[in-house]
Amino acid sequence: MPDSAFLALFLVGLLGGTHCVGMCGGIVGALSMGGPQRLSLHLAYNLGRILSYGLAGLLVGALGAGSLALSEQLPLRLVLLIFANLMLVALGFYMLGATRVLALTEQWGQRLWRRIQPLGKRFLPARTVWQAFPLGLLWGWLPCGLVYSALATALGAGSALEGGLLMLAFGLGTLPNLLLAGLLLARFRTLVQKPLVRALAGFLILAYGLYGLYGALGLARTN
Repeated sequence: MPDSAFLALFLVGLLGGTHCVGMCGGIVGALSMGGPQRLSLHLAYNLGRILSYGLAGLLVGALGAGSLALSEQLPLRLVLLIFANLMLVALGFYMLGATRVLALTEQWGQRLWRRIQPLGKRFLPARTVWQAFPLGLLWGWLPCGLVYSALATALGAGSALEGGLLMLAFGLGTLPNLLLAGLLLARFRTLVQKPLVRALAGFLILAYGLYGLYGALGLARTN
C-alpha cells in the first residue's frame, strides 16, 4: 500500500466526521449522562473505538492477503482497488443525499450489532475510563457505511498488518469530530450537520473516489 493510502483514509475519516457525528454523537454525548464532560472519558472511549477499527482492519487485511495468495495477484488487486474506490464514490453520494445504497450495507451489520449492543449498557453511565474504554471497543462495531468504505480499502492492503494500520489511520481521522461532539455537544453537532458542511464533505470524498477510480482503470488498461 502506498503511503498516500494512509493519508487518504485519514482524510476520509476527517471529512466523513459529519456522518460520524450524526451516528455517534448521541453516544458520546451520553457518556456521562448529564455529568461533567471529562476529557479523559472521551479519550478512553475513542481509543477503544479506534482499536476496534484496527482489529477489523487486521481481519479484512488478512482475508484480502489470503485471497491474493490464492490467485494471480495483479488482476485481483485491481478488482479490490476498483471496489474500494467505488465504495468511496458511493459514500460521497450517500453524504450528498443522492443515494441510500450504503444504508443497505449498514443493515447487513445489524445482525452482529444486535448481539453487541446490549453489552454496552452495563458500562453506562460511564464514570471512569475503565467503563468508557470497553464501551468504545463495543461501539466501534456499530454498523456504519463510512467504516465499511474504509474497510474496502483495507481489504486490498495485501497484509493483515497494513489493513490494521490503514484502519487506525482512518480512526484517527474521525477523532477530532467525535471529541468535539462529545465535549461541545449540541453546538458542534449542529454545525457539522448543516447541509452545506455535509455536502462539502461528501463532494470531496466523491472527488477522491472518482480520482482513485480513474487511476485504477488507467492501470487496468496498461496491463
